[in-house]
Amino acid sequence: MESPIKISTQALCFYYHQQQVLHDISLQLPTNRITAITGPSGSGKSTFLMILNRLWEEIEGCSISGKVTVELDGRLQDINNKALPARVLRRKVGMVFQQPNPLPMSIFKNISFPLRLAHISDKNQTGHAVENALRQVHLWDEVKDRLNDDGRRLSGGQQQRLCLARALVLKPEVLLLDEPTSSLDPEASAAIEELLLALKAQCTLIMVSHYQDQIQRIADLRFEVREGRFISPHTEYKSASDV
Repeated sequence: MESPIKISTQALCFYYHQQQVLHDISLQLPTNRITAITGPSGSGKSTFLMILNRLWEEIEGCSISGKVTVELDGRLQDINNKALPARVLRRKVGMVFQQPNPLPMSIFKNISFPLRLAHISDKNQTGHAVENALRQVHLWDEVKDRLNDDGRRLSGGQQQRLCLARALVLKPEVLLLDEPTSSLDPEASAAIEELLLALKAQCTLIMVSHYQDQIQRIADLRFEVREGRFISPHTEYKSASDV
């Protein structure tokens, strides 16, 4: 049985000043699946991710045309509708970047920071949420006795899992990942891949990757980007019955 659609774009174009970066993208991305986006450097892959959580709005001179709808809280929403604040959208559409970016604060505060931004101040609720997020990324047992240590002192693989936990603490419906394993060694990369496969039971994952073997291992759907244009999708190496 085909998965329902989580994200749709219609005639989507993106511009940086006068330069058109993405051209007329119309596609549908399924829910609770891992969609991989691949292609040469500079083809527009990361830009597409930034559109999905409106991070592009933070860059001067950018503009878009077309439409992006995402099913959030059980209903389709136009994510560029100004009635939907970007900060609210980003609670539902989280993002993890290519380079781990722990904040200059403790492990605990790194994870609880999004809760504070969401005005969640109950200590018990925060403590449980932090622990659950760290358990989810299989980091709790490694850090539970040093939650007050600086998050930047963790290893590269641990830092990336810390950033994943920070993205997951608000229980997003969509998780965007920009080359999430490119800075990691093979062992850490394998741990992240295993984690991503487990996460799609609860959210929809859109992942930029240039590792074809990684895409083969974990993606359900693949799009190739060439000069800002999306090539026809390819169903990857697992069917819905395999997940």
